[in-house]
Amino acid sequence: MNIPNLITVLRVLLIPIFILLFYLPFEWSYAATSGVFAFAAATDWLDGYLARRLEQSTPFGAFLDPVADKLMVAVALVLLVEEYHSLWLTLPAAVIIGREIVVSALREWMAELGARAQVAVSNLGKWKTAAQMLALVILLANSPAHTFWVVAGLALLLVAAGLTLWSMLQYLLAAWPHLRTTAEKK
Repeated sequence: MNIPNLITVLRVLLIPIFILLFYLPFEWSYAATSGVFAFAAATDWLDGYLARRLEQSTPFGAFLDPVADKLMVAVALVLLVEEYHSLWLTLPAAVIIGREIVVSALREWMAELGARAQVAVSNLGKWKTAAQMLALVILLANSPAHTFWVVAGLALLLVAAGLTLWSMLQYLLAAWPHLRTTAEKK
């Protein structure tokens, strides 16, 4: 266990804390929830940076880092869908969670074929993640009644959902020759 892996484990351990804060019946719980989520999102960058800088990349870290991210985002989206009861939040949440399932399955399948590098994380994926995290920080910080920030957060979440679909399309196009070849063999 090294420092980058400990930071990734911390990110997973913060999930129940931001869930608990989210359900507290106080006005400040929005800001606290958002703060914990923002801190956890920042650790995503930090653990990767330290793993590269300290040359401490491990198979465990390579496995846990994307799992921690997906858990964090999925939990935040589920909490927000429950809180907001809005098509404008539910639809992008379903797109984002659905894309993560499709791309994770695609990466696993491509790894079995020995072609995992063709569906590696791209710069578009990094922009998608940044837009998604910022949207979630904004939405978690505000009750549904705070119109300006909610609209800004929802708009950014829609941008993130659009980037999500675009990046999924890129992954599927990269994998298409393998998908087509496998289908033709059957």
